[in-house]
Amino acid sequence: MKILLAIDSSAASEAVVREAASRPWPSRAIFCVMTVVDISSLEEIPVLIEDSKKRAEKLVKRAADALVTSAAAKLDRSKYEVFSEISLGAPKDAIQDLASKWQADLIFIGSRGLSAATRFLLGSVAQAVLRTAPCSVEVVRQVVSDGSPSGEGMKILLGTDGSEFSCKAVCSVGKRPWPPGSQVRIVSVPEFVGREAIAAASLSDADYSERLLDELSEVARERAGNAVGEASSILRNSGLAISEAPEEMPVGDPRTTLLDEASSWAADLIVVGSHGRRGFNRLLLGSVSESVALHAHCSVEVVRQGGAYAG
Repeated sequence: MKILLAIDSSAASEAVVREAASRPWPSRAIFCVMTVVDISSLEEIPVLIEDSKKRAEKLVKRAADALVTSAAAKLDRSKYEVFSEISLGAPKDAIQDLASKWQADLIFIGSRGLSAATRFLLGSVAQAVLRTAPCSVEVVRQVVSDGSPSGEGMKILLGTDGSEFSCKAVCSVGKRPWPPGSQVRIVSVPEFVGREAIAAASLSDADYSERLLDELSEVARERAGNAVGEASSILRNSGLAISEAPEEMPVGDPRTTLLDEASSWAADLIVVGSHGRRGFNRLLLGSVSESVALHAHCSVEVVRQGGAYAG
């Protein structure tokens, strides 16, 4: 597994390094710690660029050393490989270029950074990487709750709609090692279709009966229930503990429902597919995964097809 840690000198990036160092990873995992010197802010003055590169070298070395130290101190991580990379240019482009060339499986990035030479502008870089990265992306946040540190058992909230994209997320969680005592809670939100939505989508003034709407609602509930059942079977076969969700199936907008569930359960990590069924919500701006990643209180991983641990 290839994990790309995209950092700068901010506290958010310190959280990225701590999180990566605290988790177990597959044997022979390879870490690349990278930072970007944004030369556009340095007016192409050589002395400023060289000074920024020196600071960047110290930054990535310190982060790489932290990973190596953790590897020697916890479990048997002697098979891990760690190296660093410094890029020049626009951070969002440089991160994605390296991820593509290196064929990374997962990018770790902080939710926001500093306005400095190696800055991630107010989360805009994280958002850009989240939208267009060639691999899975985890936006790392420190959990401000009574959730467990990731070095101990983690609470992982897995959102699924039963689609191909959600199945990739389920398989990714099932294939990877997690701290002892970790548990997964699986949530699927039925996509109920109202009369107004049907009429708007069909451009028709037809009168839809309550019976038809009830049937559509039942299909949505059944689909959500099947998605949870399939995910539970896969994860149990992987040896992961399943935390039972409340008996009453959550109803509402998938974005707000996932966020509310993660907050009430004090989740450490939300995992979702890159996108799935949108139904009549497809006209809404922004995807479920992006909205959850931007607004969650905890870390969020958006799983994309392609990596060795994405299905």
